Amino acid sequence: MTRDQDSGTPARGNQSTAETLRGAPGLVRESRSLWSDARSRLLRNPVAVAGGVVVIVLIIVAIAAPYIAPYDPMHQDLANSMAGPSMTHLAGTDVHGRDIFSRIIHGTRISLRIGFLGMLLGCVVGVVLGLVSGYYGGWPDTVIMRLLDVQLAFPGLLVAICIIAIIGPGLENVILAVGIFSVPLFARVTRGQVLSLKEQEFILAARMMGAQDGRIMLTHLLPNAVAPILVLCTLRIATAILTAASLSFLGLGAQPPIPEWGAMLSDGRAYL
Repeated sequence: MTRDQDSGTPARGNQSTAETLRGAPGLVRESRSLWSDARSRLLRNPVAVAGGVVVIVLIIVAIAAPYIAPYDPMHQDLANSMAGPSMTHLAGTDVHGRDIFSRIIHGTRISLRIGFLGMLLGCVVGVVLGLVSGYYGGWPDTVIMRLLDVQLAFPGLLVAICIIAIIGPGLENVILAVGIFSVPLFARVTRGQVLSLKEQEFILAARMMGAQDGRIMLTHLLPNAVAPILVLCTLRIATAILTAASLSFLGLGAQPPIPEWGAMLSDGRAYL
């Protein structure tokens, strides 16, 4: 601590600076301890570790598909049609002579694209509807929730099939269908969180200070409701991939010769 040259008293500016510097390491240590605790809890769960490894491997394969796949997934070699597994073709070839292993690798990219984009579409629309419904209540809540209840009354795959039957098959339409049938779940989860948060003191204080409704929903309610939404996002990615594969298996999703997993299963079942 330094002293003022004239009075010999401690310099307040230096004192406050020293207190700030002394307090900062504590905040850093607390932040590090939270991350360390989360990491240790994750590593103690073998199922979570195994699932994380699988997800990371799939993402790496999807990104590096053009460099990992030994052949062009679209290339046809009719002379090697229906060849069995070998060192040349690790998983054999299909009826058109295309390398199945290369098509599986490239199918990873397509399936993850459908899963992430479909989940993102459903999340954005559902969260907006859930925020509006839970925050305003009244007739907006009644209208939104009753419409979503009607959709929830039907199985998600059936809803997706109906949407594809209306707008036609294709990858973009599959993403749209997957996103639409994911909207009700995101909306209900968000609405439940908003209903439990909007009467708390920090929301009432924001209203008294003159904050607009949009600002309250985006900067106060949404950040505090994000945890269950993120959990639902991880679950819906898997559901979206399975739904897209089911639609392609039925001939309503990716069309030949696109190497999509469901379409590949549909092509191969005739030769089992």
